[in-house]
Amino acid sequence: MTFQSTIYATLIWYYYICPREVWLMSRQLTPSQDNPFIDIGRYISEEAYKRERKEIRIENIVIDLLRKEGDNVVICEVKKSSRFEKSAKMQLAYYLLRLKKLGISATGELLFPKEKKKVSVTLTKEIEEELISAQRQIKSIIQMELPPPVRRIKFCSKCGYREFCWS
Repeated sequence: MTFQSTIYATLIWYYYICPREVWLMSRQLTPSQDNPFIDIGRYISEEAYKRERKEIRIENIVIDLLRKEGDNVVICEVKKSSRFEKSAKMQLAYYLLRLKKLGISATGELLFPKEKKKVSVTLTKEIEEELISAQRQIKSIIQMELPPPVRRIKFCSKCGYREFCWS
């Protein structure tokens, strides 16, 4: 049986929250669509920043917003809350790395409209190295025959995969 082996931004996002989610996502198992937190995230993503350009697709990445500030390209990722800020930062850094490989220099901004919060993200050498390491770890998780063991973390209570771990 073959599984998704291409690293994409969603796997980067899940990796920084829970490796078990990476394994489940790599098997095309989608989180519960009845989870109200997923609906809230979708609603905020659709309704926030309506006047700005949305969903720019480049290869297999989807950038929420893109704008030019002088000569600088700024890509933005809209998130429901800053609860997963590290995960969101690394997802956005992954986009910046992918753009860099395409010859596009950009900076990033995480936007949390509900909190009226904005966080700048710049691709540094340290972040690049961390992303390369994360991609290696993700590949090894994907290759596992069984998912990583269940481990209760602070994010479990609102997780769309809760049924896979705790039922």
